[in-house]
Amino acid sequence: MTHLLDVRDLVVDYVLADRRVRALDGASLTMASGESVALVGESGSGKSTLGSAAGRLLPPSADLRSGDIAVLGESLAGLSNARIRQVRRERLGFVFQDPIGALDPTMRIGRQMRLAQGDRGSIRDQLERVRLNDPERVMRAFPHQLSGGMAQRVGIAMALSARPRLLVADEPTAALDSQVRQDVLDTVFALAAEAGTGILLLTHDLSAVSRRCSRMAVMYGGRVVEDGPTAEVLSSPLHPYTAALARSVPGNTARGERLESIPGRPPVLTSESAGCAFAARCAFAEDRCRNERPVPTRVDGRTVLCHRVAEGVS
Repeated sequence: MTHLLDVRDLVVDYVLADRRVRALDGASLTMASGESVALVGESGSGKSTLGSAAGRLLPPSADLRSGDIAVLGESLAGLSNARIRQVRRERLGFVFQDPIGALDPTMRIGRQMRLAQGDRGSIRDQLERVRLNDPERVMRAFPHQLSGGMAQRVGIAMALSARPRLLVADEPTAALDSQVRQDVLDTVFALAAEAGTGILLLTHDLSAVSRRCSRMAVMYGGRVVEDGPTAEVLSSPLHPYTAALARSVPGNTARGERLESIPGRPPVLTSESAGCAFAARCAFAEDRCRNERPVPTRVDGRTVLCHRVAEGVS
């Protein structure tokens, strides 16, 4: 079967002035056409790097050491610049977390949208579909004249105007207030479902994930440590990090209970992790967790990276 997105053992370093920092340490993820998948984890887990790699949009400081990433069966690694631009136009859409920063500040919105979508229908219609009530004014405006919510809706309209097969949404509502956040997410998922577009949602917001995504993949230390149906992963997490992440989210505790934080900090890797990257923060860690790298284990329709789970220890 040809996957919409197929990430295989991807290793990416960022080359800094005095050292290398490993952002992806053998990350793997697949998506089917039309599927909605959430990629969750703390800052520094590798979510944004994986999302950028899906369109070969990594910065010059990024060094793709090994692994591969393919969209609809076509590997992105060896494509010419002309071909990767074509793949982005025809198959991929991106919505970024800084809505105004993602737009050209020197160009009116109407012109930017025309350049982005070509002759694919009316710009006014595209803006109305994302619930902008005065599309004529928006088309005449420069990005700085829009609110954050309006700018994000413009970004969504631009990303979905070509009816991409895959939409990568990287914290698309992080800069918005709570009410606008829900409206924007509702718009993204409704329009994507209408077009048959698959969504890879990069987010910290587990409540949004539970309502909107059929699958979730949990990242830690540059690897996907648990991947499975959202309801099952949230209700009965198998990886200790997933369980700790769920307990640290407001709303997941009973009235009067103290919210549990995850002790310690995420690792800053400079090369391949010798063992489990979560070992230093895990209450169940043993010597092998620090020295033996866990391999993917299939359990009840989920993929988990944990020695305890591999041996059937709950």
